[in-house]
Amino acid sequence: MKKLAIIGASYLQKPLIERAKKLGYETHVFAWAANDVGEKIADYFYPISIVEKKEILDVCRQIGICGICTIASDLAAVTVNYVANELELPGNSEEASLRASNKYCMRKAFFAGNCPSPKSIRVSCVEDLKDVQLKYPIIVKPLDRSGSRGITKLPDAEGLEKAIADAIEQGFEKYALVEEFVVGEEYSVECISYHGEHHFLAMTKKYTTGAPHFIETGHVEPSGVSGDMLEQVKRVVFHALDTLKITDSASHTELKISESGDIKLIEIGGRMGGDYIGSDLVRMSTGIDFVRAVIQVAAGEKPDLSKMQRK
Repeated sequence: MKKLAIIGASYLQKPLIERAKKLGYETHVFAWAANDVGEKIADYFYPISIVEKKEILDVCRQIGICGICTIASDLAAVTVNYVANELELPGNSEEASLRASNKYCMRKAFFAGNCPSPKSIRVSCVEDLKDVQLKYPIIVKPLDRSGSRGITKLPDAEGLEKAIADAIEQGFEKYALVEEFVVGEEYSVECISYHGEHHFLAMTKKYTTGAPHFIETGHVEPSGVSGDMLEQVKRVVFHALDTLKITDSASHTELKISESGDIKLIEIGGRMGGDYIGSDLVRMSTGIDFVRAVIQVAAGEKPDLSKMQRK
């Protein structure tokens, strides 16, 4: 039986574990022991933190896995790519993994690749901005987190020191990003990439609580944008994926579109989107089994993007 390693055991990974088992894979799941659902439904569970890359690698080498994957977790995706590279299995390069998980490296790559994205400054404290002219409003965010953690919008300098401290506290690397605030409607784009070829799956309109923290509250697919705008978005996103060197994984691109049609990239994760976007909403709105595609790419197979159910 083919053996598939899965990083993470929370409810986010449940659709991945269940789908892999239905496809005939023996599932080997790695995560902190926390009585999560993945611990109970996996064929084999290993109580190893998802950040213990070398320990997970050693176990995967002993098991003889055919692939390794995760969904909806930037942190887990770093370990996935590390193990995949060490075992010469399909996955993104470590450079791509860094660019897709560290927002500072991502912004540098976007700037070098002429990808449309806001001005961004890395700081370790408010004093790092003493000689910088900021154009308010601004967004302060952690360098390496997702899911709206530690994000604050500021209309002026009041509260800047606290916002930076909060963002640093939420991150793993002790830096924050201070960025120009981009005006426009929020969207995300779900893709699957195989050997460098990118496949668009769905575009999602996003609803949030708004300022100051922008917690996501809802999603709609299809997004409602025009056909011409959708084609523009695809071109921007595919170029950005090439810039980040994402070749073999799902991706979740967050962007904004202004009233005038200006597209600005907010960030890209080299993994499926969370909040049930990838695991459920894409399948329901398009008929395509996104989770199956993630597994197939991880196992070195071309993803089957045919419709498996009525949308």
